[in-house]
Amino acid sequence: MGRKLPPFAPAAGRKRKGSTLAPLAACKHSAPARKNGGWASLPTDIVGLITCRLLAGDGDGDVVDYICFRAVCFGWRACTPAPRDPNLRDPRLRPRGWVALCDGDAVRPDDACEIVFFHTRTARRLRVPLPELRRHRIIGFTDGLVILMHKTTTAVRVLHPFTRDVVDFQPLATLYHQVVRHKGSLLDMNAAVCSTASSADSITVVVWFPYTDVVLAADPGSSSDWELYPPRRNGNGPQEKSLVVIAHVPHSADREVSNFYLVESGGRMLLAVRQPAPYANGSEWNALDWSRRIVCRLYAVDLNSQRYKPIPVKSIGDRALFLSGDRCLSLSASDLPWVSSNSIYSTLPQYPILVYSPGTGLSERLADSCQIHDKKDRIRPSVRPFTIVDHLITYCNPRVWSKGLMFHEYHYIPQSFEELIKKIRAQERELRIPRAVHSC
Repeated sequence: MGRKLPPFAPAAGRKRKGSTLAPLAACKHSAPARKNGGWASLPTDIVGLITCRLLAGDGDGDVVDYICFRAVCFGWRACTPAPRDPNLRDPRLRPRGWVALCDGDAVRPDDACEIVFFHTRTARRLRVPLPELRRHRIIGFTDGLVILMHKTTTAVRVLHPFTRDVVDFQPLATLYHQVVRHKGSLLDMNAAVCSTASSADSITVVVWFPYTDVVLAADPGSSSDWELYPPRRNGNGPQEKSLVVIAHVPHSADREVSNFYLVESGGRMLLAVRQPAPYANGSEWNALDWSRRIVCRLYAVDLNSQRYKPIPVKSIGDRALFLSGDRCLSLSASDLPWVSSNSIYSTLPQYPILVYSPGTGLSERLADSCQIHDKKDRIRPSVRPFTIVDHLITYCNPRVWSKGLMFHEYHYIPQSFEELIKKIRAQERELRIPRAVHSC
């Protein structure tokens, strides 16, 4: 379970400018007459079959492959529907399996106006220029969709980075003044795109704020403000009856010292419980071999069951889990050989990357030799190249990723890094929250 380096392909090349494209629909243009022979002369029905496979969602293809397919020649482009979906309602045209990498140069992606995307199924890497990031903060990712908040209006939008489609939502300022009232929470907020319970063909944005119990949700195009969850009792605390229970915490978990994570993995919901070894405490725990000090147990959560009892899981096969309090990720080690199968990657305050094996019950510390400071002063320059594990851990910790920093290097920033701290504070001051508007 050492540090494995991925042979990254070079970044994507030329910038593609597309004309205004219609939503996915049957093409009304017939392909021009083509000479016999060559790929460009594929029959229209064969081209249609290929594009259906690319967008089916059950393989490695997605909308990026579909866009590349249409760019091959005019004939293929003329007989296939355009990939634009202004409302992001068509699941086939949404990105799938993409995460965002970090350059580690302390330049925020929204300032650079570009994001490096990495596909977890194919290891494909794309550097995408996105001028739409200007004057926005990146507050979330979902499979490649980018969730933004305007720095001066707090309006939220969802950006499809590969088609440039944008869906706008109402500003957050009003509810911020009503229930959040903590700028640090707004700076560290997180967001995700979800499908609605009634239909997978529409989207909802969910926003949550650390240091509070506030969760907001909104549908695109709605004239109403954001919906607060859970509902408040007379404007105070949440109503307990409105809370939805999906699972009860296992009795073996010590709530005072355990960390709990929910992650979707291979089509099922998993509950991960990480805690100190239960059979050792005090001097016994300190004398214990380090690799045995941490225990991580997995449970399957049946969302359709009324018993709320999680089912123990002993192995996750070829899957690897990346856990964080802000974002969790599951991927196949068969697709990424630089990641260990049946493994759980997480972080501890003193150890930025920790990998645990459910099969052996042993832990291993990664990136110890790549620490650039001793929590006081710099001790070495950045160790490059970064591994894919470094990148995925950073992606799961967006508070560090959004600053253009790698988590294993800057999970803690010493006071001696004065220039970096000054730069971060200046960037935080760019977020200006409009004053609350009181109705007469």
